[in-house]
Amino acid sequence: MNPLKFFLFPLSSLLFPWSAHAICPVCTVAVGMGVGLSRWLGIDDTLSGIWIGGLIVSLTLWTDDWLERKNFKISGRSFAVFAAYVLLVVVPLYWLGIAGHPFNRLWGMDKLMLGMLFGGTAFALAALAYDALKRRNGGRAWFPFQKVVMPVGALAILSAAFYFITRH
Repeated sequence: MNPLKFFLFPLSSLLFPWSAHAICPVCTVAVGMGVGLSRWLGIDDTLSGIWIGGLIVSLTLWTDDWLERKNFKISGRSFAVFAAYVLLVVVPLYWLGIAGHPFNRLWGMDKLMLGMLFGGTAFALAALAYDALKRRNGGRAWFPFQKVVMPVGALAILSAAFYFITRH
């Protein structure tokens, strides 16, 4: 694969969106911006982890949808995509010493990993809830940008909850 295509694919998908995505590019970009902003502001690693977990699930759904449309059908494809994204994120975090510090724990678990677990779960549940609500409304969203608001809103609410939990 041409390296230029590898880097231009995400950009082109934002500039020229396709007709259907499991999770829209705007949502994926919003989650990515949340990760960068939280790290830049020095926010607790649990909160950063929430957004990283959401980003992993968002990218997994997006990639899996793209592979489905390209008729790339193999058993366990969704899990393989998810595992690849987790490895691409978690291994460098440990390798760089960002994750795994013994004093950076909450409830006995690394704060980043705990946040990723909660954030990924919340994002996935919000995406499923969106699909269920859309089906109940005849295949239409209930309000504009609902597909973005529900998953990103779930991450924002979870972030607020963990902000008060981790505040000393």
